[in-house]
Amino acid sequence: MTPTQLRAFATVVRHGSVKSAAAELGVSEAAVSLHVGQLRKELGDQLFNRTSSGLAFTPGGLRLASRAVEMLGLQDRTVLEVREAGAGRRMLRLATTALFAEYSAPGLIGLFADRAHDLDVELSVHRTRDFEQLLLTRTVDATVGPRPATANPALANRLFLNYQILAVVAPGHPLTRTGQPGAALLREQTWLLGPSAADDTGVIPGMLHRIAVPEERQQIFQSHAAAVEEAKRGGGVSLAVAFAVAQDLAAGTLVKVPGPALQGQGAWSISTLGGQQATPAAEEMSRFVSTPRATQAMLRGRAVTHGRFKPAVHVTLWS
Repeated sequence: MTPTQLRAFATVVRHGSVKSAAAELGVSEAAVSLHVGQLRKELGDQLFNRTSSGLAFTPGGLRLASRAVEMLGLQDRTVLEVREAGAGRRMLRLATTALFAEYSAPGLIGLFADRAHDLDVELSVHRTRDFEQLLLTRTVDATVGPRPATANPALANRLFLNYQILAVVAPGHPLTRTGQPGAALLREQTWLLGPSAADDTGVIPGMLHRIAVPEERQQIFQSHAAAVEEAKRGGGVSLAVAFAVAQDLAAGTLVKVPGPALQGQGAWSISTLGGQQATPAAEEMSRFVSTPRATQAMLRGRAVTHGRFKPAVHVTLWS
């Protein structure tokens, strides 16, 4: 088996179509079929059959698909490590959520990178639902975000930090004069939200769902800090990380809105490939992230300012 053959087959599996696989790889359909045919001959397995509903894979074909992703990921990782070794550098590719990236990643990564001057950390923001696939395909070395809903034995997971989400408004906002507001009144408010509100899962989307806030009442800003700044100006209600707005609450520039539906508890955990599959840098980060110094760095709450924060599609390099 060659990497070219495995890549062709893995792409067919992902798309469920030889035509789509050929388009992604930039080759002809005949070339993809040739590579798959060579695998069939070598392994003595049909791998998949064409049906009226698409491609139907054999048990052997599904097993090969899983192994192909692992082998190609290992090849890519090896190439990266060899290049890094030649340049005297190591790379940790870290995927996280928008909330963690804005508030806790800067302090954590800055402190972690300072400990190893030969290490670069590449941080990218993704939806939580994509974390498992990013790890299994070795697209990233570690993920930071909510604990996975299901326990995959191929992954190792470590909980390291709990946090609280609060609803906050400006001191003169009408909600400060109503006591504990009811759900109907909350649904009438303008909600000033960061990019986490657009995710499928997480504390903030869960709170909005429980209150049943209409989409037309939600304003999603480029950053959570920008949403909080608008709340300070009296623009509406914002959902904020408690440790990030602690000084504003103490100074009276923001006021907490009472009510059980307006408080959410969340937890961040780090996930890597299990066993001996994790990269040394990922294992080092997994150990470091729960240390007291790391916790202090993450709880500083000094988010990238709302004027400098990058969109979720931006990849930042820290060194």
